[in-house]
Amino acid sequence: MEDVKRILVVSRDTQYCRKAVQYGFSLARHYGAKLYVIHAIHDPFSLEGWNLPIPSLAKEYKRLLRDTREELAVLINSERKKGIKVKQLVTEGDPGKEVFKTVRNEKIDLIIMLAHEEGHLEHFLFGRSNEEIIRMMPCSVLLVKKEPEAL
Repeated sequence: MEDVKRILVVSRDTQYCRKAVQYGFSLARHYGAKLYVIHAIHDPFSLEGWNLPIPSLAKEYKRLLRDTREELAVLINSERKKGIKVKQLVTEGDPGKEVFKTVRNEKIDLIIMLAHEEGHLEHFLFGRSNEEIIRMMPCSVLLVKKEPEAL
């Protein structure tokens, strides 16, 4: 892994992403690499034909995204002050395609993302991107294990 110069962390805008982001900081520090954190937004509530009467769920989803982004911004700013080069990207669209475009455009050497099992709710909220990302990427992928805790 001597040639790791650009690392991309795929953020799902959930509290579980912090562990993947922390791996990114650690590896960027170790290799002197530039770190990219991508938030690929897949808004399930903007899909055509979406007409179910659950506006509170859409509001809760947007609140979750906002709160997580603010929390990650604090972590990122803290690492920037320590000298880590971090570029935060926010894209909209299919997460797999957005990550692939970023890997290609930024010449990413390593992707870091969560490895936990995606349930039905996560597929709905974030799309089915883990398998797609792993299969189509031209670079190495580090999967970080962090299962959601049982309630």
